[in-house]
Amino acid sequence: MKIIPLIEGTFTVDRTKQFFPFDPGKDNLQKRPVGSILVEVQPFVIITSNDILLLDTGLGFSEENGRMKLHQNLLNAGIGISEVTGILLSHLHKDHSGGLRSKTKPDKLGFPNATYYLQKRELDYAFEKGAPSYLSHELEALKHDSKVTFLHEDSGMIGDHIHYEVTGAHSPYHQVFFIHDRGEVVFYGGDDASQLQQMKHRFIAKYDFDGRKAMELRRSWWQRGEKEKWSFLFYHDVKNPLWKF
Repeated sequence: MKIIPLIEGTFTVDRTKQFFPFDPGKDNLQKRPVGSILVEVQPFVIITSNDILLLDTGLGFSEENGRMKLHQNLLNAGIGISEVTGILLSHLHKDHSGGLRSKTKPDKLGFPNATYYLQKRELDYAFEKGAPSYLSHELEALKHDSKVTFLHEDSGMIGDHIHYEVTGAHSPYHQVFFIHDRGEVVFYGGDDASQLQQMKHRFIAKYDFDGRKAMELRRSWWQRGEKEKWSFLFYHDVKNPLWKF
């Protein structure tokens, strides 16, 4: 199994839920609005024995040449857009779902040969809740595309090697994934477990839907992961996108 972080950059995010690029060599966090959080944004691609899986789709920002950063990162990793076979969506906050659509055909999804896996309840909630956390116009294509597989249960399997669980921790219908391949286990916790430091310290985050539940789940996953030698993927960690026991 091969894991590749698709790093989109470092950002600060404040109460407005806006993501502002941050250059650690030039910018000063203290000069950003009070309460700003420093985060990396990095989807992951995992190459297993059977699949090329994309885990969440980033912000959807484009480079100067107009190509989406996510697409360029995949190409840099030697992976064509049409080669991605599955997209696992933890939730639909805009920094995790911005790269879903095609930039040239906005009413279409951007990965033509991939099956998209997401919770139907999360999509319904996204349209109910709306901005600033969810961008409804970015999600419209998910409603009717035949490549979308809606998950309805609180836990289940995708094929015989991907297990998902709805946690209701960071957001009401957030889900996490356990990917099994040749004896290895990769855990992707999305924003329930987005940074290494969160796993090592007990704290309740105000930005979580159920901060106490998220805290307890992180503790449980970390203990299980240490015992069973999981690999952890951290979507918002500036220094440690991948941690393996």
